[in-house]
Amino acid sequence: MIPDMLELDTLRALVETGDVDTVLVVFPDLQGRLLGKRVTGRYFFDRVLEEGVDACDYLLTVDADMNVLPGFEYANWDRGYGDLHCRPDLSTLRRIPWLAGTALVICDLHDVEGGAPVEVSPRQILRRQVARARAAGYEVMTASELEFLLFRESYEEAATRGHTSLTLQNDHVLDYHILQTSKDEYLLREIRRGMDAAGVPVEFSKGESEAGQHEVNLRYADALTMADRHTVYKNGVKEIVAAHGQSATFMAKYDMARVGSSCHVHSSVWTATGATSLMPADDGPDQLSEVARRWLGGLLAGARELCWCYAPYVNSYKRYQPGSWAPTAVGWGLDNRTLGFRVVGRGPGRRVECRIPGADANPYLTFAAIIASGLHGIEQQLDPGPPFRGNGYEADLPRIPSTLVESIELFERSELARDAFGEDVHAHLLNLARQEWRQFNAHVTDWERRRGFEQL
Repeated sequence: MIPDMLELDTLRALVETGDVDTVLVVFPDLQGRLLGKRVTGRYFFDRVLEEGVDACDYLLTVDADMNVLPGFEYANWDRGYGDLHCRPDLSTLRRIPWLAGTALVICDLHDVEGGAPVEVSPRQILRRQVARARAAGYEVMTASELEFLLFRESYEEAATRGHTSLTLQNDHVLDYHILQTSKDEYLLREIRRGMDAAGVPVEFSKGESEAGQHEVNLRYADALTMADRHTVYKNGVKEIVAAHGQSATFMAKYDMARVGSSCHVHSSVWTATGATSLMPADDGPDQLSEVARRWLGGLLAGARELCWCYAPYVNSYKRYQPGSWAPTAVGWGLDNRTLGFRVVGRGPGRRVECRIPGADANPYLTFAAIIASGLHGIEQQLDPGPPFRGNGYEADLPRIPSTLVESIELFERSELARDAFGEDVHAHLLNLARQEWRQFNAHVTDWERRRGFEQL
């Protein structure tokens, strides 16, 4: 049973009794993090419910360190970095049980003058693609599987150590292991129960293919709902483990000697009402309908040029290593984990798993790229060809970009991205990508110092 979201009248009663005294009024930024304000429960009903809150528009022009980046048309020093308006989407209202007396609502962003949606905001970017799909008569369902590494040190201690020489929660590879993951149940059970109570329904948790690595699978939903759940979940995992004096990372590749952390995204196309999947066909090739094949054809066609939406950081590309469970080939197969796309499921559960994104991906941008690619395939009647059988790591197939630079170049030239996102959004995202590379090159790494200090 899917947990109910928090009704407004229920929240009002909880505020009156003092059971809820704080409402997190938030929105996702371009890194997929939750930003916003903590509002008192009474002030939420007095003012914020009807009027929303304002925030500085520079928040859509920063990097992961909150550095203000140049080169954006939407907001810059010449424009004075004014406000944007955060309008609560009450369908996202939920309790946050791991924070005492707290509820949360996710906002859509609008211009202060005129009230137009902020097109470069991640939620609006995804909304545009969802609207395109619905205009074509489809509802797109997605589910994301996020992996993370769990450490015994707190975030503060990890920072003091330079995020090195940390102790993984478990000494053994945890993949499907019950005994070893039982040692971590004091945390994983709290995460599962907390998410369910927060309206983020969990199917299961499992150990993953690295020491200290876990995965918690969330129930699928329409793309916007799933992106919201993904974001609340990822933020919540960090808050829950921090409360226990520990830390978790969703870095795509924390250590080259260890398996990276992925964000496998399952997608499927349904009727406009969301009642019936259009993916299966008993008499179709590989039990895929014509719509499903064209959807898959679009995903393949867009994989390289929209890869930045799946892998937005320098570190993201270190995950793509042969034999590492992360794909290196743009191909598709039937239940084949060596490829970028894996067709799985039976009957109404027939779906495509995109294995390219890492756990560091912004779900709003990732899902938007998947929908844009899939719709492109349907519109252009693209066929994916026969499934590949064999080892995708050694196959003669197109390759996933191996560096951020390659990905930026492909995204820059992408007509698919321009047509789907619009020129302004494409330019905004492209500048963000370029600034990430520029920021990286402004630093000397530990590897460079170790290698060059004496030897060069």
